[in-house]
Amino acid sequence: MIDKKNTVIVFGGSGFLGSAVVKKLLEKGFQVTVFDIASPKIEIKNVKYIVGDICSIDSLRTAISDHEIIYNFAGAADLEGSIRDPLRYLNLNILGNANILQAAIDVGKVKRFVYASSAYALSDKGAFYGTSKRASEKITQLYQENYDLDYTILRYGSVYGPFADETNRIYRFIRDALLYGEISFQGDGSEEREYIHVDDAADLSVKILEDFGKNENFILTGSERFDYKELLEMIREIIDPKIKINFLESDYKGHYNMTPYKFEPDLGKKITNNPSIDFGQGVLQCIQSFYDKNSK
Repeated sequence: MIDKKNTVIVFGGSGFLGSAVVKKLLEKGFQVTVFDIASPKIEIKNVKYIVGDICSIDSLRTAISDHEIIYNFAGAADLEGSIRDPLRYLNLNILGNANILQAAIDVGKVKRFVYASSAYALSDKGAFYGTSKRASEKITQLYQENYDLDYTILRYGSVYGPFADETNRIYRFIRDALLYGEISFQGDGSEEREYIHVDDAADLSVKILEDFGKNENFILTGSERFDYKELLEMIREIIDPKIKINFLESDYKGHYNMTPYKFEPDLGKKITNNPSIDFGQGVLQCIQSFYDKNSK
């Protein structure tokens, strides 16, 4: 079990999922530093913030020097964006993660490296984003094998919740429904997902520091399975039955339909939060958050 006296640095801790994990770490009694290229939209009390770039290994060494636990949520996470700009994704997600690993080894105090991966790491889908996650997982494992840097790999499924941004699919659905009265989806609606609320994902992301998780891989998804027809109907029913839903039935490029999983010898364990946040209530929370933010 990791001692809560240990200090934690969270790369990408100003982002959607990263900031939720920061709050959960604070609740559990950890001292937390956030390192992010962007300043936080809302600063969390009792957190030290460092604005920096994961491409600068010297600044990484300085930032890591007083910390024993690392979480890496930094990088780029939009699948479609990886198709538009593959070099940016490969540079940030692969080289950026390798820089953090190397800085951790150089400093020599780190007891656990937690890497935020994706369910696409188990898939032949995911375009350049999925490829960057697969490569970074392997690099993380090689640092353990060669330098004894203990890790935990967390493969997140579809995360949703309040305070998400434009890269989040449910956020975009809710935004379009509220602002334009219309939602468009590339596929035919039969595609399925197991959405996990950001608070459940954050809770599990910290639990792995307790009495399990060292040098293991975990899949973090929700306990309820929805296809996109059901999801969009739910959003329409909650907001306004007049909202128009368009299924474009075009190429769902880079995405999986039913499951991201493809057989690989290095499988991970799936963990879910119990109790967890009901999906319908979670979607309602997202709608309320977007409405409150945009009605001022």
